[in-house]
Amino acid sequence: MKKYSFFFCIFFLVIGCKSKKTTIHSGKLRTKNVVSHKKKEAVKPNKEEPKKTEKFVSFKFNSAEEYINTFSEIAQIEMLAYGIPASITLAQGLLESGYGKGELAMKTNNHFGIKCHTGWEGDYDFHDDDEKGECFRKYNHPRYSYRDHSIFLTTRSRYAFLFDYHHKDYKSWAKGLRKAGYATDKKYPQKLIYLIDKYQLYNYDSPSKNSEVKQKRNSNTISKRSKKRHIVQKGDTLYSISKKYYISVEDLMRINKMKNTNLAIGQELVVK
Repeated sequence: MKKYSFFFCIFFLVIGCKSKKTTIHSGKLRTKNVVSHKKKEAVKPNKEEPKKTEKFVSFKFNSAEEYINTFSEIAQIEMLAYGIPASITLAQGLLESGYGKGELAMKTNNHFGIKCHTGWEGDYDFHDDDEKGECFRKYNHPRYSYRDHSIFLTTRSRYAFLFDYHHKDYKSWAKGLRKAGYATDKKYPQKLIYLIDKYQLYNYDSPSKNSEVKQKRNSNTISKRSKKRHIVQKGDTLYSISKKYYISVEDLMRINKMKNTNLAIGQELVVK
């Protein structure tokens, strides 16, 4: 019996030692797996780095007069190109941007409060307006906001009747914008008219020689660009092409008679 007891003791000691080694070994394996898994995860963000975009240009204005002096010529150029009174464009810019000091204007260069809407492929940011956290278009420079404002009004049918008014009839334009649903504020027309009268913005509805010369230059540039064609490459989007050739997505689609934003590799686009 003593012999058997001796053998049983040795047997249990051996089993006990093996089980301890197994536990320690498996613990090391689990630790190695966790470490290697973390290393793999750390590599992933490098593949998802955002693409570099044009530098964001910020503006600071000390007065309404400074704002007007900065954008009056741009407003006149837009008037010559699209037929929208410069006084209306400037008044809307002043009002919607809070004289260039508003939070939305400062962080997005969006001086007209244009929301993203369906089909917008550019940069954007969120801002509380009629509702909390609404999507607004973002521009690298305010001049793109001015051009987008012109395109916005000329490509939407609800604003079409405005162009029946004379470009110097800013009061009808102001009332028409409210009627077409540009703003929900019932006093929107009165606010625009007040700004136009206070700062005599109606004087800009008669184009200066400088703006006419600059507009002719722009027209010549556009006519040269209209001869260019772009062959769609892998990774191209309408937005990336529009940035490359300084043309809006809406104009690209209109010129090429596109019904949607889909592109095919090798597709030829007329660039204007």
